[in-house]
Amino acid sequence: MNPELHLSDLLAKPEALRRLAAALTEDDPFLALPEGITRVLFLGMGSSRYAAGVAALRLRAAGVDAYADYASAAATYPAGRDTLVVPISATGASGETLDATARYAGGPSPVAALTNATSSPLAEAADLVIPMHAGEERGGVACRTFQHTLALLLLMEATLTGRDRDVPALVRRAAEATSDLLERADAWLPQALELLDGPHGVYTVAPVERLSSAEQSALMFREGPRRPADACETGDWSHVDVYLTKTLDYRALLYPGSRYDDQAMDWVRRRGSTVLTVGAEVPDATAAVRYRHDGDPEVALLTETLVAELVAAHWWSGR
Repeated sequence: MNPELHLSDLLAKPEALRRLAAALTEDDPFLALPEGITRVLFLGMGSSRYAAGVAALRLRAAGVDAYADYASAAATYPAGRDTLVVPISATGASGETLDATARYAGGPSPVAALTNATSSPLAEAADLVIPMHAGEERGGVACRTFQHTLALLLLMEATLTGRDRDVPALVRRAAEATSDLLERADAWLPQALELLDGPHGVYTVAPVERLSSAEQSALMFREGPRRPADACETGDWSHVDVYLTKTLDYRALLYPGSRYDDQAMDWVRRRGSTVLTVGAEVPDATAAVRYRHDGDPEVALLTETLVAELVAAHWWSGR
């Protein structure tokens, strides 16, 4: 892991997204999935599982039985011809994901692997390989691969449900949004660095539909600069994290969009906690970071973690 190379990986996000959009315009890899799929089981660890959790929720809302499990689980859904198994690993070498995939390889369940390494052990074990097209992450941190995983899972959803959605166009808008944040970083990043730099870590909060944003953001603070960080779903926040605002110098990164934003902010107002929002203005938040297309929740899903990633990268490199 290298902080300077990681920062370079972040700066390369827009171009990588444009390459992904071009690849998906040429070919929808999920058209090769077999017919008759009624259940989808995602398997992964860390960032991969975060992205899968959002994808599973969206599929269930569309009427598809879907679940995102820890690849480390000793057992999960049994194999079956109607069960699509989707292991996700950027490197294709995650031990837990390989072990979980081995339970299904060669069996009745089709296995479609999402990976950035198409000649990896995971790819060899799969019936279908979905390349992430993220390029090499030289910094050693999953940032572009996380973003591309989310985009590909949105395409999988559209393919499985028959929903008419132009995912390549969405990816291009996410590239524009990402470029906007990067190009204007001098305007918003110094304040973000100051507001989130507290003695008790950073707390990240997002609606369940974009919970992966909070989870990935907290991971970035832990993985790079090794700072305490924890993620929480916005509605659940009032039941599990609110207590910390009474005893800590509480610094939160809030991704708005939940119907329970104001419920959480009511406690913030009472206790004078520091909240930085990303993508929208929220009453009584300390500050907000805005970016192009931030009114589109799917663009937000693909883009908003860049704020946390850049803050973490600068802390990590000592800038």
